[in-house]
Amino acid sequence: MAENYTDPSGNTEAFRAFTQTPEAAGPADAPSRLPLIVGAAVVVVVLVALVAWLAMR
Repeated sequence: MAENYTDPSGNTEAFRAFTQTPEAAGPADAPSRLPLIVGAAVVVVVLVALVAWLAMR
């Protein structure tokens, strides 16, 4: 049975081509977490305001 997969570590040229592919870009392509952080901050502010309002009643 023929093996269709070529191990990129088998030779230096194939390994260098493998490591420079766009799929190996990693965290640079990750979506921004800023909306998640802003949303969490808004929730915290609302909860603190609610607790303060309930404490004043």
